[in-house]
Amino acid sequence: MASLNPESSNGRYAIEAKDLNLYYGDFRAVKDTNMKFERNKITAIIGPSGCGKSTVLRAFNRMNELIPIYHATGEVIFNGTNIYNDDVDPVEVRRHIGMVFQKPNPFPKSIYENVAWGVRKVTNYKGKLDDIVEQSLRQAALWDEVKDILDQSGLALSGGQQQRLCIARTLAVKPNVVLMDEPASALDPIATLRIEELIQELKKDYTIIIVTHNMQQAARASDYTAFFNMDEDRAGFLVEYDRTTKMFTNPEKRLTEDYISGRFG
Repeated sequence: MASLNPESSNGRYAIEAKDLNLYYGDFRAVKDTNMKFERNKITAIIGPSGCGKSTVLRAFNRMNELIPIYHATGEVIFNGTNIYNDDVDPVEVRRHIGMVFQKPNPFPKSIYENVAWGVRKVTNYKGKLDDIVEQSLRQAALWDEVKDILDQSGLALSGGQQQRLCIARTLAVKPNVVLMDEPASALDPIATLRIEELIQELKKDYTIIIVTHNMQQAARASDYTAFFNMDEDRAGFLVEYDRTTKMFTNPEKRLTEDYISGRFG
């Protein structure tokens, strides 16, 4: 198996998608996508329901392959390697490019074990995990709230705390990129704000790509925004991709302006 050498680099970009086409069986869900994601920046992916936002996001760490009828053509370049090459292990891809899902999904284990499990499973780390667990929970802005109840079930936490626990679990295996699929959509406004503040802190150390249906969240939380829409065959395609400030104030495409201003979607 080829190794995703962390010493290799795409230069200023953490991930590059080249002529990416994503299929479920014969249906092309996303077509002809070319994107470059800057390191230590937050990129928001927006667009109407069904345009392939989550499919695109999951293509960046091969999560879609858990669906048997899925296949992809084109390239996703990470650390100088196309992650879709036959000799690349998807488990290693997911170690370097982590995923946080829409609905918090802590394991039915203790808070401590929720964070430690991935380190043991993915990295085969044999040493003492206390420091890694604490560091990961601190990075996820959760340590002060749970440090005295680490042996309690992660399922006993509030929804916002559960999502931050899932973020800590993702960070524990030391990824380079963190993918987030509508991470605050199931949370209340206060918990949502905590997640957005956390994302801003995390970009110092990680490249973050986030799918969101919330225009205000994209405008507040991201450095870059990518807008996807559907063609007449219901294939998702990239309409426009630019700095968030420009996208929301002076987009190049009329279609982008119409979507952002709420004329459709």
